[in-house]
Amino acid sequence: MTFTTPSSEIDTRIDHLKQRLDKAGIDAALILQNSDLFYFTGTIQQAHLFVPVDGDPLLMVRKDSERAVAESPIRKIVPISRPQELPELLHQNGHTLPRRLGLELDVLPANLYLAYRDIFSGAEISDISTVVRLIRAVKSDHEIGLITTAAGYSDQVADSVREYLREGITEIELAGLIEARARRLGHQGIIRMRLWGSELFYGHLMAGPAAAVPSYLASPTGGAAVSPAVAQGPGFRPIQRREPILFDYVFAHQGYLSDHTRIFAIEGLSDELLQAHQAMLAVQSMVKKEAKPGVRTGDVYDMAVAMATDLGYADNFMGVGDRRIRFIGHGIGIELDEYPFLAQGQRFEFQKNMIVALEPKLIFPGVGVVGIENTHVVTADGLHQLGKFNEEVNIV
Repeated sequence: MTFTTPSSEIDTRIDHLKQRLDKAGIDAALILQNSDLFYFTGTIQQAHLFVPVDGDPLLMVRKDSERAVAESPIRKIVPISRPQELPELLHQNGHTLPRRLGLELDVLPANLYLAYRDIFSGAEISDISTVVRLIRAVKSDHEIGLITTAAGYSDQVADSVREYLREGITEIELAGLIEARARRLGHQGIIRMRLWGSELFYGHLMAGPAAAVPSYLASPTGGAAVSPAVAQGPGFRPIQRREPILFDYVFAHQGYLSDHTRIFAIEGLSDELLQAHQAMLAVQSMVKKEAKPGVRTGDVYDMAVAMATDLGYADNFMGVGDRRIRFIGHGIGIELDEYPFLAQGQRFEFQKNMIVALEPKLIFPGVGVVGIENTHVVTADGLHQLGKFNEEVNIV
C-alpha cells in the first residue's frame, strides 16, 4: 500500500490535536469536513474521524472503506452505514462516549449539528474550528515540500500565457488553454475554500476593465464572467493591446495550493500603469522583510496600507471605495483561505513555517488591475518566496 501522506505526518497531526483538545478540556473531536479529514487521515471519504484525548483515533467510513484503508495510515478503520451507529461503534472499539465533544462548527451545516447533538445527547458540543485551523496554519516540512512543488508548477503555467496570448483571443478561450496545461501538469482541478458560499475554479484571468469589475468573492478582483450564475472570472471579452492582463491562478498539487499573480500585456502598458505595478512590487518587498515570527499580521497590513498611501495609491489599494478588501494576504495550504489573514485588526502573530500568499494589488476602474502575488514561507528572516517567475510586467 502506498500512502500519499506519511504515517509519521498523520501521527504528529493527531498528537497536536489531542494536546489542544486536552488543554481546552474537550474529551474528543469528531472530524467531518473534507479538508480536515484529508489533513488528519490522508484520505477524503464519507467518513467520521473520532479523535479521543486518550486512545487511538478511529476512522468510520461509509464510502469507501476499502479506499480509505488503501490511502490512510490511520490504523483503525471500520465501516459505518449511518451516523446513528456512531455510539455503538465507539463502544465496540473500546471508546467511552465523550462528555464534551468537539465539532467543526464553522463549516458544519445547522441540520447536521442538530443531528449530532441528538446522537450524542449526553455530551456538551464545543466548537473546535479555531483549534483545527491553528494546527493547520503551521506547516510541516512535508507540506512545505508539496507547496514548493505547486509553486514551481504555477511558474510553468504562467509561462504558458506567453505561448497562447494574442490580440483578439477572448479571456475564456485563453483561460481554457492555460487550464488544460495545468491539468496536464497534474492540477487536481478543485480549489478548496473554507468560507461559506465561496467558490473558485482555477483562478482569475481577466484583461483591462474586466479585471476591475467587482464580485461577491472576498478578493480585490472580480471579472465579468461567462454569466451571472458564476459572477466572477474570465468572460467573453476579446483581449486588446496595451491593457493589463491579470493572471491570478492557483495550482493544486496533491491537495496543496500555491497562489500566484502576474501581469501580462501585448506590446506594453502606459507609464502610469508600469509605475503603479512597481509600487506594488515595493510593497511586497517591504512586507517580506517585516513579516517575521512574533509580528502581528494586522500590524503588517497597516504598514502596507501606509506605504501604498505614501506612494500615492490610497484610493486604489486592494479595491476602490466600499469595494475595498481590507487584507493584503492570507494563509494557504489545503484550502485557499487558511490562517493567518494579513488583514485589518488581526492579532494573529506570524509563526515560523506558516505559508502565506501576499497579494498587493491596485484596482483602476475602467482601466484594469496591476500588482503581484506570491506564496511564501515564514522564516526567522521574513518571508521566503516560493515562486520564481518574472515579476515585472510581462510584455508579449
